[in-house]
Amino acid sequence: MTRPYIFCHMFTSLDGKILGPYMDTPESDKSGDLFYEIAFGKNRHYDHQGWLSGRTTTDDNFTHYKEPVLETDFPEVPAGDFVAEHDLSMYYISIDASGRLGWESNLLTYRETKAHVIEVLSEKVGDDYKHFLRQLNISYIIAGKDSIDPVLAVKKLQELFDMKMIMLGGGGVLNWSFIQAGMCDELSVVMTPVADGSSDLPSLFETKEGLTEAKPVTFSLESSSTYKDGTLWLRYLVNN
Repeated sequence: MTRPYIFCHMFTSLDGKILGPYMDTPESDKSGDLFYEIAFGKNRHYDHQGWLSGRTTTDDNFTHYKEPVLETDFPEVPAGDFVAEHDLSMYYISIDASGRLGWESNLLTYRETKAHVIEVLSEKVGDDYKHFLRQLNISYIIAGKDSIDPVLAVKKLQELFDMKMIMLGGGGVLNWSFIQAGMCDELSVVMTPVADGSSDLPSLFETKEGLTEAKPVTFSLESSSTYKDGTLWLRYLVNN
């Protein structure tokens, strides 16, 4: 199968957390700026066409746990995927197997970056939610029966949206599911010189019962960069 090149680009603490009190420090602000510049800045390192995150990451950062406004009386929804018309060159792809995200627009803004929203749904999502997305002109693809099939999702993203490179951006369960499915080529980690010792917050990779397992995966170091403020940027190739 030919598919887009997929790199996982994440911002972490020294103890591998992707969320936590460490993010409220000046040191993390500086490291966060580097994280953005690498993937989204004017001279970005990666020339990707979209970035992909899980439902919780989307709710935490963009939709803020709003409920979708669903109608009970709506016209018949055509079967299959929906590719909306838009004029943006960047996509934000959200995994939303159950159709729960309460979008208010098909345009997402992350700092200076504007992106068209794509939802990745499972077959169990009802037509009321699909109609909701169509009313907002939000694209969606269906990839999997009850849960999301990473291989099928990536295949459709390439075929329907001409994506040649995709950034994988968390959370930890999503990252690990793509790693285990062989759908990740590179790991890019920007590590801030801060730790907070949190034991109940998500980390870079996490298993989920019934979805993934704690089976070791090895990585080959591609490059490492150090910065005066103590930030590290580590790049690994995934040994699939």
